[in-house]
Amino acid sequence: MTKMLWGLLFFGLSAHSQIDALIRNSDRPRTLSQRWELDSTATRGTFRITPYKPIFVLPARWSNNPNERPRSGNGNEEYIVEEGEKYDHIETKFQISFKTKLLQEIFWGKGDLWMAYTQVAHWQVYNSSQSRPFREINYEPELILNFPVNFKLFGFNARMVGVAFNHQSNGQSLPFSRSWNRIIFHAGFEYRNWTVYARPWIRLPDDEDDNPNIADCLGRGDLNVIYTSKGHILSLVGSHNLSFGTAVKGNLTFSYSFPIRGNLRGHFQASHGYGETLIDYNHRQTTIGLGCSLVEWL
Repeated sequence: MTKMLWGLLFFGLSAHSQIDALIRNSDRPRTLSQRWELDSTATRGTFRITPYKPIFVLPARWSNNPNERPRSGNGNEEYIVEEGEKYDHIETKFQISFKTKLLQEIFWGKGDLWMAYTQVAHWQVYNSSQSRPFREINYEPELILNFPVNFKLFGFNARMVGVAFNHQSNGQSLPFSRSWNRIIFHAGFEYRNWTVYARPWIRLPDDEDDNPNIADCLGRGDLNVIYTSKGHILSLVGSHNLSFGTAVKGNLTFSYSFPIRGNLRGHFQASHGYGETLIDYNHRQTTIGLGCSLVEWL
């Protein structure tokens, strides 16, 4: 425990220089082995900040159906919003995300334990009548246990499998409070210019449930398919509630990143479905955003 506390202190003191290095190297294509340090040639030790999910800013993100009066499915009157807000259809969206390895070569010398953090913000920066509020901020810390593997599945090379404890919340009080905890299983595959992440999950029970039907709306797993070519990166992330017929729900998000100059990249994003944010977990909308990114999936 003492060793871990000293490691966390060192991590904080060196964070600035590591983030700078992360951004400077973000334009280099990386394999799953390099990104998750799956073999001895890619190992860089513990408490170094490395990319996780993309880091981007979308100054203009448009929604066809802003969620002006959020509702929870638990039926508790404390979650009823008496009056809705008048939100703009256009707002700013940005995301930061990173991970660091806490322990390596555990469980028979094969596993690595990572800590990851992702934060997504939706800012009504153009809404002067509402004093330009942050409409929604989602916080997502994770503990990830990862193992390297090497076998073929449907022509793809399986490179890693693992499990994570994931917490996601928006940090708000009632009636806007939303949160959930999950155990997420994951597997990573590669084939030439293609990378695939598969993530089924199990939601953990919550005594005071802010959103009891979140898995029915947002999904019980997702699949991320990434294609890279000459600096261009296309990603399609789909979540599904594993129901069929009229009860099918989930979300589909397409992203396209392209080089502009140096480490600066253009970033286009379009989504449709439920749960772009936690406050929107049971609200369906279509969104389109354009901006720039510094770190991508690869």
